[in-house]
This record gives sequence, C-alpha cells and structure tokens, in this order.
Amino acid sequence: MIIYGKQVCLYALTRHKEKISTVYIAKKGILPQALYEAYQGRIKFLENRWAQAMSKGGNHQGLLLEISEPLPVSLEQIKQGEFIVVLDGLTDAGNIGAIMRTAYALGVDSIVATGVKQLPLAAIARTSSGALLDMPFRVQQHILDLLHELSQIGFVSYGASMEGDAVEEARFSQKRVLVLGSEDKGISKKIKSKLDKTLSISMERSFDSLNVSAAAAILIHRMGYAIK
Repeated sequence: MIIYGKQVCLYALTRHKEKISTVYIAKKGILPQALYEAYQGRIKFLENRWAQAMSKGGNHQGLLLEISEPLPVSLEQIKQGEFIVVLDGLTDAGNIGAIMRTAYALGVDSIVATGVKQLPLAAIARTSSGALLDMPFRVQQHILDLLHELSQIGFVSYGASMEGDAVEEARFSQKRVLVLGSEDKGISKKIKSKLDKTLSISMERSFDSLNVSAAAAILIHRMGYAIK
C-alpha cells in the first residue's frame, strides 16, 4: 500500500524498515540524513505531479512510502490481552485513525473492527499517525459472536451510550471490552442488550453528543486506570 505525509512516513521509516519497499521523495531535503543513508537503495525521486497522482490529490508533503499492509492478528492473539476496543460499523478513516492513535498511546491491547468487510488501511495508517502499524488489529464480521467468545473467557463488555452510567463513577474489570458504535447510529439495541454495562460521559453544558473519536479518548483513558 502507499502511505504519504511527513509524520506518518517518518514514523514508519524509523520503526518498520523491514516493511518498506520503496521511498518516494518529491521534496528535496525532506529526509533526515541518517534515514536518507539507511534507505539509499530504496529511494526514488518523483516530480510533484506524479506524487500528487500517487496520493490521489492528498497532501503528501513531499514524502510517500510503498509499505506492506499490516497483517491481521488472530482471534487467539486478541484473547491474550486484557483491554480490547471493538468498533462496530465504523467506516470513517479519520475517526478510526484517531481512535487507534489514542488506543495505542493509552495502552489498549488490540482493536477489532466489526460490521464491515474491509477498511481503507492506507488512510487509517495516515490518520493514526502510524499507530496502525503497531496496534494489533483485525476485522471480524459478526460482533455478537466476538462478544460471546470473549465473555466465555472472562471479559466484561462495556458500551458507549448516552443513557449509560456515568463513566466517572464506574470501576472496570481487569479483562474489559469497550464497544463503540457507528458514527451515525451508535450501538444498535440488539448489541446493547448483550453488553454487561453501558457508559455515558457527563456534560457540563447541554449538548447532543461528542464525536465518536473524542468520546473514545475519554472512555479509554478512564477504563485504563479505574480497575476494580
């Protein structure tokens, strides 16, 4: 896959040398000298118009990489962690990337995307600032099957809902799952009925709701420390 943009590319170049096949440069001096020397045999220089075409008009900032797609982790690997985030029906690369970046920084063990067949991994790598390359991640179609399997080995499931209990007052199981619903519909009633507990974020001012990635950041942070 092709990723572009200075921040995500420098992250990948620094941490994932084995995954990178080609470094495309469209701006002189964009690479620090040490990285330029490390990748000298893989560098190709491009005119800006070709870089624009490869990034499909996106802001490439003069740097693009051809990098192998991250391999999905197995469900068995997912089960080895203690804190799992499940995205049910989320499709927006910006929101998924922001959630992944927060989740990786705050210690979530893995992320599972459900209710979708595939996702734009290159876009998510970019919007997550490279966190996708390090966060254990898989796509699994059926969320109810996933929740059932996790409950069988002691996981407690929590879901974001405006009608839920205040997250500020909650305590959480050591083995925990946070379910985040789609951008427009949230968590469906069917899935909500299968969760152990729903959580809400208290508001100081009257407002409809937070963006899913903003809500995720608050919930993940709280669930990372308020352990029973």
